[in-house]
Amino acid sequence: MRTITFNELRKIKDSLPEGSIHRIAESLQVSDETVRNYFGGANYKFGQTVGIHIEKGPDGGVVELDDTTILDMALSMLNEKS
Repeated sequence: MRTITFNELRKIKDSLPEGSIHRIAESLQVSDETVRNYFGGANYKFGQTVGIHIEKGPDGGVVELDDTTILDMALSMLNEKS
């Protein structure tokens, strides 16, 4: 489990190179919408819930991530980009 602010999580998503959401989804065999939901999206018609818990507060609130696999993959992609 990991805790991060909502704004930090969104900044990571917004910094990802084009196509990263799809690459993560394909690698984990989930839909693109499921990955977007992990980063704060709410399209549960086409994506699944992903074990994030948001508590409202400063800096967008605090997000507890039950599983950091998607976050770890995103951070790895950002490191490759640098």
